[in-house]
Amino acid sequence: MRTVSGLYDNYDDAQDAVGELEASGIPSSDISIVANNSEDWYESDEPSEAAEDAGTGAGIGAVVGGAGGLLTGLGVMAIPGVGPVVAAGWLAATAVGAVAGAAVGGATGGIIGALTDSGVSEQDANVYAEGVRRGGTLVTARASDDLAPEAERILGQSTAVDVASRRRDYEAEGWTAFDPAAPAYTPGEARRVP
Repeated sequence: MRTVSGLYDNYDDAQDAVGELEASGIPSSDISIVANNSEDWYESDEPSEAAEDAGTGAGIGAVVGGAGGLLTGLGVMAIPGVGPVVAAGWLAATAVGAVAGAAVGGATGGIIGALTDSGVSEQDANVYAEGVRRGGTLVTARASDDLAPEAERILGQSTAVDVASRRRDYEAEGWTAFDPAAPAYTPGEARRVP
């Protein structure tokens, strides 16, 4: 299995990518989406079963893997340094579980740990986390070797952020790495930053 990720400035583009990944044969349980929700664009009166399971460290993928697809299991939760997010899938469950483990056992965790543990470079993981913090949406898929090229094609479409270019933009502002202790951006701040 290989982990393939894409960052999107527009949630609708990320949602389209999730649909294409599912249509290509990648199971919903191997796809994750994490979107900034600082503007409360996704409202839920009650946390979904997926969000509750993420909070306890259970696998969201198992909850949302049914016929409805990944996006039917969206839940609202908070990720340290990112703030409120709408999320579903294995990455969100891993990130939340890692944070819980860090609080208890002192291990590093959160979204960076979840990404790097799945094979994403630390440099890219920092850009993905910062991108979500600044209002973006991250889509991540675990793909078998035969499906990985198609997943890369889907997540590398023209609507996806060029991660190297975005890293340079962030660094030009003095940014060095994602800071899980940083305050979440307000809705106005998240809209203003790339």
